[in-house]
Amino acid sequence: MPDLTPDHMLDRRRLKRRLFAWRGLAVVAVLIAVYLAVRPGGDVLSGPYVARLSVDGIITEDAALLRRVDALAKNADVAAVIVSVDSPGGSVAGGESLHDAIARVAAKKPVVTVMGGTAASAGYMISVPAARIFAREATLTGSIGVILETGEASGLLQMLGLHAEAITSGPLKDQPSFVRPLTDQGRAYLHDLVMDMFDQFVGIVAAGRHMDRARVLALADGRAYTGRQALANGLIDAIGGEREARAWLAANRHVPADLPVEDVPAGRTFWSRQLGLRLPPALGFLWKTMQTQGLNLDGAWAIWQPGITRG
Repeated sequence: MPDLTPDHMLDRRRLKRRLFAWRGLAVVAVLIAVYLAVRPGGDVLSGPYVARLSVDGIITEDAALLRRVDALAKNADVAAVIVSVDSPGGSVAGGESLHDAIARVAAKKPVVTVMGGTAASAGYMISVPAARIFAREATLTGSIGVILETGEASGLLQMLGLHAEAITSGPLKDQPSFVRPLTDQGRAYLHDLVMDMFDQFVGIVAAGRHMDRARVLALADGRAYTGRQALANGLIDAIGGEREARAWLAANRHVPADLPVEDVPAGRTFWSRQLGLRLPPALGFLWKTMQTQGLNLDGAWAIWQPGITRG
């Protein structure tokens, strides 16, 4: 005869609830796996697809992202790549490394760039390997140039009665310094560094856009251009977005317009991306900066420094 004591019956109810919970979780997991496998733009696709590489926020060296981009060139299922850019720029080295990775993909597969609200400086640098660049009329792009900023607090230290000493192996080893002003020699040395990186930037744009170097130099005074101005100056190819990019791929690179789109993993968590998107523009910019990298005070950057522009 079964044990019908209150304790036994309570244990049986607990066991049933646990089994029900685990079965429910198993069903949900299976449904999620099936959904990801069959949905357009999901994480698991079989057969040809178009990869979308989204680059937003500050651009820095990202080894994991570079590996994912390089994998696109080797993936036989990737029919084309859309580089979606919404970035004010970033470090010169970070822009260069991502530019080179995208160029390696473009040597093997059709690549188009679709610019969002901003694709300036290093954000423009990573756009130019594409066979076709699309932007909105109000997109801010260009800003071809390099900036190096540093802080100097010797006056504050003097007010506090503090004095800093530096023993260096040469007169330029501590240039720039946070605790003493730049020397004339240090300023000239840093200017040479900036101009050499600027020269590299101009060369990248001239090669990617098939433009005369003198023409690029005429446009490379650091200013940003709207999409309409960029089109007139040859910095982009057409006004439009992803829809127009897909139509161009279909007409000119024989990439079927009905192929599904797969997002290349960005590397950041879902919640960090969502918080960055939902904050006001200025705070969102700071959030993306903090959670993707730490900015150095004395690094060289290819970056556009905007106010807040709203339509």
